[in-house]
Amino acid sequence: MKFTRRKYQNGSLRRVPRKTGVDVWEYRFRDHAEPGSPLRQMTLSTLEYPTETQARIALQSQVLQMNGPASYKKQHKPTFGLVIDQFIESERLVEIAAQPPGEITITDGVAYSTASGYLSYLRKHIRPKWGANLLAEMDALEIQEWLKTLTLAPKTRGHIKNLMSLLFDRARLWKLTADNPMGLVKVKGISKRLKRRGILTVEEYVELISLLEEPYRTMFTLAMATGLRASEILALTWERLNFHNGTMLVSQGAVSGRIGPCKTEDSKDDVPLDPDLAQVLINWRTLCGVSVGLVFPSARTGGCQHAGQIQQNHFRTAGQKIGIEGVGWHTCRHSYRSLLDETFAPIGVQQRLMRHAQVSTTMNVYGNAAMKSKREANSKVVQMIMKPDTQNTQSANAA
Repeated sequence: MKFTRRKYQNGSLRRVPRKTGVDVWEYRFRDHAEPGSPLRQMTLSTLEYPTETQARIALQSQVLQMNGPASYKKQHKPTFGLVIDQFIESERLVEIAAQPPGEITITDGVAYSTASGYLSYLRKHIRPKWGANLLAEMDALEIQEWLKTLTLAPKTRGHIKNLMSLLFDRARLWKLTADNPMGLVKVKGISKRLKRRGILTVEEYVELISLLEEPYRTMFTLAMATGLRASEILALTWERLNFHNGTMLVSQGAVSGRIGPCKTEDSKDDVPLDPDLAQVLINWRTLCGVSVGLVFPSARTGGCQHAGQIQQNHFRTAGQKIGIEGVGWHTCRHSYRSLLDETFAPIGVQQRLMRHAQVSTTMNVYGNAAMKSKREANSKVVQMIMKPDTQNTQSANAA
């Protein structure tokens, strides 16, 4: 049997005048997906794409689709915008980000928060600057200088750099380029925080929750007593609380009202439920009169509440009243880690309680002991240095 090799087609593009209104670009191509390869056509606005070059750049994604995967190898002058289009399509970013509040139905792609973040970076920053640039002409130094001009936090610029690196890796996979210049791009201060991590003492916590109404008081107490993330608390259901065994199953998270998997695989775990904390939750259950579904449902919709609104309208407002700025969900998580230090809990136990994949995260990112603990430890060293005779006497007496 003889097979006919299908030729790579670019289609034809021409400017067509209209009886009324502005001209349009008419693009014609063969649809090989249909029997007989019928001739198809589509139009583009000359207002949106004034020149033929701009129109052809916009059509690059269409050209790849109509030629199939093998066409990646034959694309001679691909733009970065083409890579962006193919990435959005292959990762189903628009579809994932369009999921309505409630249970997330697409579970085989990136997380909802990741898809939303990618689309935001692509639309606001990356595409406007680099979409029309040819891949072969994109320069690492120029990209690095551009990143410096962005009035964003260093961590955010780091996220944009990482996304561009991912896009170049995909371009390499699709045989559109052989290089990834992002390995040469450096962004200073990615790990540097613009604000000091806030840590609450027990006394500050007691004062702060006295200003909170329910259910925010119970939310804040749960966050301080377990180190759970905001997403995990807002997605927690009564069915996952085992008061008899004293455990909570953390298996999902809520972001922007959408419930999906936890942040990482290591985040999914059973968390100890102390009897005193259990009683706080039982009291809340009695008050709200609901024992199934979400522990903290929205009073208006019955669905998930939004972490940002709770943080801004309740936690930070209460913090400001006692003279502490920037109190939020992560304040509780950092405070929990600090209090674990004060109990002298082994670092391995702390890692499991924090549910970190790497112990370095527990030690470096959250390892900021409270001033009381630092002062006590420092005083012991000072006493050893300043009063060595006293220390020797104590050691002799102990012997």
